[in-house]
Amino acid sequence: MLPKEPVFPPATEAEEDGLIAIGGDFSVDRLLNAYASGIFPWFVHDGEPYWFSPDPRLVLFPDKLKISKSLERTVRAETFEIKFDTDFEAVISQCARIKRAHEPDTWISEEFIEGYTNLHLKGFAHSVACYNKGNLVGGLYGISLGKAFFGESMFFTQPNASKVALYHLVQLLLKWDFQFIDCQVETNHFLRMGATLIPRSEYLDRLQQVIKFPTRRESWMQDPGSLLQ
Repeated sequence: MLPKEPVFPPATEAEEDGLIAIGGDFSVDRLLNAYASGIFPWFVHDGEPYWFSPDPRLVLFPDKLKISKSLERTVRAETFEIKFDTDFEAVISQCARIKRAHEPDTWISEEFIEGYTNLHLKGFAHSVACYNKGNLVGGLYGISLGKAFFGESMFFTQPNASKVALYHLVQLLLKWDFQFIDCQVETNHFLRMGATLIPRSEYLDRLQQVIKFPTRRESWMQDPGSLLQ
């Protein structure tokens, strides 16, 4: 169980399933300390957050992104309008409503949303929103520290919407020389898109290197068209 102070045990002390700690809160200091330590909250049970550092760790190196020809056509056709950092709360709220086979239902609580929204207001959390005819139909959000992006969740209500959001995020991260996107745990979806499993020890080593760089805490609003030139 975690103390009141925003600290964690070393990630290397995690259980076999990756569980490292239970309890605490979603304060800005605790969340930032978690991500900088290779730890993230995966679900809430009986009101207590459960924190994990799995071994191996799934990461996507931006230059290794794989997209299908059909997805590439969708991107080029500009079927969706993409906006960075314009509707963070709407994106995270939509993610909370989506049922996923590998996650407990509706664990993204109001306290969770408040914590990550506070991270967004302080420039550490960012969103990519995907619109069709003015309607929010897909998107993702995550945390940025140094030259790492920690993907938290994504959703779609129209085919390919979240994949298009991820594509545009990767183009921006390539432009800024980000080293990896933390995808957390193994999923077939991200493996098909080029993510790879690495040992936790390697992940922690890479993490300590990338968080030495300054964090881009300004708004990430971009013109997606400029990223495709």
